[in-house]
Amino acid sequence: MRIQIGVVGPQDSIAKVMDAGEEFEDLNLQPFPYKKTEETHSIIESNREQIDQWFFTGPVPYKFAIKNELIKEREADYAHLHGSSLFGTLLEANLKENKVVTKISLDSIGEKELNQIKDSYALQNISIVSEFTSDYVPYKQLVEFHERCYLEGNTEVALTCIQSAYKELKKRGVPAYRISQSDLSIKRALMSIREKALAKSYRKKQLVIFGVEVLYPETSELSSETFKIRHRELELNRVLLEFVELINGSLVNIGKGLYHVYTTRGEIELFQKYHSPFQWVKDLQSASQLDVQIGVGYGHNVLEANENVGIAFDYAKSNDEASIVIINEEKEVVEYRTDDQNLTYHLRNSSSKWDGRLKDAKVGAQTLSKIESLANHYQKTEITSSELAKWLKSTERNARRILGEMEKINLAKEAGEETGQRGRPRKVYRLEF
Repeated sequence: MRIQIGVVGPQDSIAKVMDAGEEFEDLNLQPFPYKKTEETHSIIESNREQIDQWFFTGPVPYKFAIKNELIKEREADYAHLHGSSLFGTLLEANLKENKVVTKISLDSIGEKELNQIKDSYALQNISIVSEFTSDYVPYKQLVEFHERCYLEGNTEVALTCIQSAYKELKKRGVPAYRISQSDLSIKRALMSIREKALAKSYRKKQLVIFGVEVLYPETSELSSETFKIRHRELELNRVLLEFVELINGSLVNIGKGLYHVYTTRGEIELFQKYHSPFQWVKDLQSASQLDVQIGVGYGHNVLEANENVGIAFDYAKSNDEASIVIINEEKEVVEYRTDDQNLTYHLRNSSSKWDGRLKDAKVGAQTLSKIESLANHYQKTEITSSELAKWLKSTERNARRILGEMEKINLAKEAGEETGQRGRPRKVYRLEF
C-alpha cells in the first residue's frame, strides 16, 4: 500500500516536488497548492483524514502549521534551504541586474543556517540584511521589510523564499528574486518523510494487551451472592465482546475475573479518536454492576506486553485516583485520571540523570521520577511531608523519610516551616530537580 503524502506550498514549488518524487514508487504525492501561507490551515483541516504525512515546500508553511498546532513534528517535514539555493539565486540576481550585487535583504533563513552558508560560499563580503528567521511571518511584513531596506538604500535587491512576497515586491518595483529548494533538498525531505511514515505504520501494528480485572467484594459477601455475581459477569462479557468487535481484537478470559483483550496500538488509537475510554469504563461498570480496574500493556511481542499489563495492574491497585494505567514498551507509566488529565513517569531512569547520587541514598530512581512528574503536574516546587504522602498514597512517616533522603543528595532543600497546624510545624521542602 502506497504512503499518502500531502504536498503543501505554492503551485510552482509543488510542481518541483512532484517531479522529484516520481522516483519514489511507494509514495503517492497529493498536491495542495495555495496562494497565501495562511491557507495551510484550511488545507490540513479539510484533508488530514486521507493523508499519512505532510510535505511542505519550505520552512515557513511548516512552521505555520506547527505554531498553529495543526500537525506534530513526527507527521511532517519540509524541503530545507541549502546554500546552493541561495548562491544560485544570488548568481541569477548578478546576471539580471548586470552588476555585482553586494547588498541584499533576505528572509526565511535562520541565523545559524545563514552563517553556515556564508562560511561555505565565502559570502562574508556581501552585506546581508536579515530581519526574520525561518518562523512564520505574514507576507505583508516581509514585503514592508524588503521595500524599506531598498528605499533607504541599504540594499540593492531582495531575496525572498515566499511567493506572495516575491510577487508583491515585483509589483512595487523592488528588484526581487525568489529562492527555491534544490532537487537534492526535496529528495532528502521525501526520504525523511518516508521513514517517518514507515515508523508510524510499525507503531500502529504494535501489540497491545488491554486488561480488565474485576474487583470482587469481600469473600463472605461473595459467597452469599454467587448467582448475582455470575449474572453480572455475563453482562460484563457482553460489553467486553462489543468492545472487542469495535477494536478488531481477541478476548481471552484468563480466569478469576481477569480478562485480556489482544489488539494493536492503531486500533486503540482509532477507538480513542471517537470514544472516551473513561466513559467506556463507566458504562462497563454500570452495565455489569461490578467494579473493575484497567491495565494496558504495550510491547514489541506478546511476552513484553503481558509483562507490562501485569505491572500496570500493580500500579492501578496502589492508586485509587487512576482509572486507567498504561505501561508502554519504554517502561513509561501513564496514569489516566480523566480524558484530559494524566500523569507520566518512568520505571527506568538513567543513573546519569541524578548524577550518580543514588548510590548513597535509600530512595529509588522510580520514586524520584514519580515525584518529579507529580511536581510538574501540580506545578509545585515546595511541598511538605503531608502533601507528599497524599501524592504517593503512603504514610507521612514514609514521606518524611523520602524527603530526608532527597535532602541528603541535594534533590530537596529545607525552605521553611508551615505554621497554623496543631502540633509541631511541618517542614517545607523546595524540590531541586
